[in-house]
Amino acid sequence: QVQLVESGGGSVQAGGSLRLTCVASRYTYTTWCMGWFRQAPGKEREGVAAIDSEGFTNYADFVKDRFTISKDNAKNILYLQMNSLNAEDTAMYYCAAYLALSCRTWGGSDFRYWGQGTQVTVSS
Repeated sequence: QVQLVESGGGSVQAGGSLRLTCVASRYTYTTWCMGWFRQAPGKEREGVAAIDSEGFTNYADFVKDRFTISKDNAKNILYLQMNSLNAEDTAMYYCAAYLALSCRTWGGSDFRYWGQGTQVTVSS
């Protein structure tokens, strides 16, 4: 069992930045696909970014060149650096993980473990 705890959300003005953090309860980062998802009120959950055990990354088109996913293996921490935020980025952001050597697929149904989420609110 893996527990994931997100933090770093908050309120920010459009154009601002936030860094989300996800701490895992046990060492996961060598054989896991880790990802960030988000869900806005009234909308479906969508994938934001994923990173595999080798450090290869995948991004949704709507966050390319604005968001960066990374991980610190020594500290068991997953990050999501979010820059140039806009009102459409307002959502609950979730950290997720599943056992795999790569993130060849990274749809929501692939991920077995989920955090409780951290709220991001961007005001225009």
